[in-house]
Amino acid sequence: MPAWAALWHHPQTWPALGMTLWTGLCATLLSTVITASILSRWLAADNTAHRVDRWARWMSPLLSVPHAAFAIGMVALIAPGGWLLRAASPWLTGLENPPAWATTQDPWGLGLIAVLVLKEVPFLLWAALAHLQQPGVQAQLRRSLQLAATWGYTEPQAWWRVGWPPLAQALTAPLLAVLAYSLTVVDMALVIGPTTPPTLSMLAWQWLQDADAATNAQGASAAWLLLAALLACTGMAALWRAWPLWRARRWRGVSRCARDRRPLRNPISNMAVPVLLGTYGAVLAALAVGSVSGPWPFPQWLPEVWTLRAWDGVVQSSSTVWLSMALGAASAGTALVWVVAWLEWAPPVWQQRLRPLWLLPLVLPAVLWVVGLHRVSLAWGIDGSVTGLWLAHTLSALPYVLIALQGPYGGFDPRLAHLTAALGRSPVAFLWQVKWPLLRSALAAAFAVGFAVSVAQYLPTLYVGAGRFQTVTTEAVTLASGGQRALTAAYAWLQWLLPMGMFGLAAWSGRARRWPAAAQ
Repeated sequence: MPAWAALWHHPQTWPALGMTLWTGLCATLLSTVITASILSRWLAADNTAHRVDRWARWMSPLLSVPHAAFAIGMVALIAPGGWLLRAASPWLTGLENPPAWATTQDPWGLGLIAVLVLKEVPFLLWAALAHLQQPGVQAQLRRSLQLAATWGYTEPQAWWRVGWPPLAQALTAPLLAVLAYSLTVVDMALVIGPTTPPTLSMLAWQWLQDADAATNAQGASAAWLLLAALLACTGMAALWRAWPLWRARRWRGVSRCARDRRPLRNPISNMAVPVLLGTYGAVLAALAVGSVSGPWPFPQWLPEVWTLRAWDGVVQSSSTVWLSMALGAASAGTALVWVVAWLEWAPPVWQQRLRPLWLLPLVLPAVLWVVGLHRVSLAWGIDGSVTGLWLAHTLSALPYVLIALQGPYGGFDPRLAHLTAALGRSPVAFLWQVKWPLLRSALAAAFAVGFAVSVAQYLPTLYVGAGRFQTVTTEAVTLASGGQRALTAAYAWLQWLLPMGMFGLAAWSGRARRWPAAAQ
């Protein structure tokens, strides 16, 4: 209880909690609205199945950009000496020197909200597309939208009143994961988050790093306070959804709107995808140029000197890159084997009831999750070891691999199993020669997702690894607080390059086979 008393009376606790709620709730709400708007445009076309598959493939490059790398790239864009202001100076702004503007780590948390929205929208789109790939989901959605059209609803009205609510219900776990991450993010807050006051997750992280036992306990209490805030926000959202009076008013309003028959304009759906793709392209370009830049005075658009000195530093620390790759491959492979075994042999009742348990790393506050992993590693004697680090990364990647694979795995045609059995082949032969080869694209994509999640891990590497292991993510976040701009950009670019290479390898290995025609 002394730790809770110290937390209660600490002067930064309540401003930090307010900043956490402001940034987390705004980012979650904006991400949800933008995702729903994009989906309304994608699913309005007649060739829905083709568009879903095509955009599902396009999500891979966006998902492969780690959160910390994206935040570092955004800083390179919007900082007072960044590319955006350089492009407008001096011909438009009249500036000859970088202004003292709080465009990064601003006291309102706007920079943190922006990067959270830009990173979480692709994740929600990926989760929605994975759900839409399950058997019968797209057909049911189209029937519902067509039925709403016969009732007199316009396309936007049909989407928001009939199409989106069941899809949002199916995306409860991903939406909760977005809320949990937005409320408890640490690595992005270190790079671009506010400092006066900081977010509560930042305070908890700083206190947990303190060697003093009382301060450390205060940090653990702050992590539990984050969980309480998350539960409170989740409960309020559930009450809002279930409020009968609100539902009644909502549907009465829909009826009036449907009778009015005026189409609802949705500019978000038209602009969101180009802005999203353009921002990601600009971020990656800023990181690429920054990694080979030398002296770069303001307001010049490009550096005066191009140099590979930063990449020489990366090569000299090649053990960091090899550890990141080996850890990512081992964690993704273990998670993939477990998920395949679970989906293949676990009873459906178990899968339904225990699914929230496997998704726990998504919805728990990151600081609290890492504290729990650290306590387990201490109890098992694997703290500061490669085994402990592998276990922490595997558990963190597990829910993402499960989400990536459950749609294609559940949509596999069960008649093929009966056909194989009728031909006298064993269940093992069916798995090795029929099912898994047909699912190789989905299996490879799930492995790539797990690899990307492992590469992006920051807190588990620090705590469970006890500071003895350096990965590209820990190096990038550590360098972001210093003045080595080129080396920071090189490690941030490498954070994207490793997962992107794995996604490319997964796409190559999962491509359709083309057999040569038999000789006549």
